[in-house]
Amino acid sequence: MPTKQLVIRRLTCISPTSAVIALGSEMSGGIQDVRAEDIVAINSESGVRIKTAVGRGGFVKDIYVRGMTMNTMKWAFWMTGNYGSHADNNYDPNALPVIQNVNYRDVIAENVTMAARLEGISGDPFTGICMSNVTIKLAKKAKKVLWNCTDVAGISSAVVPRPCDLLPDQGVGKITSCNFPEESLPIDNVPLQMCGYRKKYF
Repeated sequence: MPTKQLVIRRLTCISPTSAVIALGSEMSGGIQDVRAEDIVAINSESGVRIKTAVGRGGFVKDIYVRGMTMNTMKWAFWMTGNYGSHADNNYDPNALPVIQNVNYRDVIAENVTMAARLEGISGDPFTGICMSNVTIKLAKKAKKVLWNCTDVAGISSAVVPRPCDLLPDQGVGKITSCNFPEESLPIDNVPLQMCGYRKKYF
């Protein structure tokens, strides 16, 4: 059974050795329709990380990120199809994952070592990547190569610094191309329960 219709809101996280939000590497059931907004990432490796590998199978698709603020990051964006760890040796080496329709919009990042590390899988590229209204301010000791992109395909709009050629700029007029779904999910209608505890002192 896939993980579907997941909402992550108003999260502040410090994660020096990992991502603030990680999708994968276990994904045999699939991950679909994840909505993350109003996220603050501080002193972390990456904001939203997608990690998978040949032999994992499954899928990660329809991922929407809006309103993320990052400060002191190794990578602003990180996706990898080279996560080689497996639970055991009984996996299917021909099982290829599907990574598609990953959207980032309204992102501000400061003190970033490298803008993006986007590594798809040869013969099985990550597709439908969309980035719009993104401003990344680099650290004093930033990498010379700001965008490392292989086996990925997508578009960009109003992204600074300029993305790699595999994410061609569509122009400012296309800034709404990375749309964030506006319809509500069932979880939005669950009433919030409040609880409290009062301790009696003698």
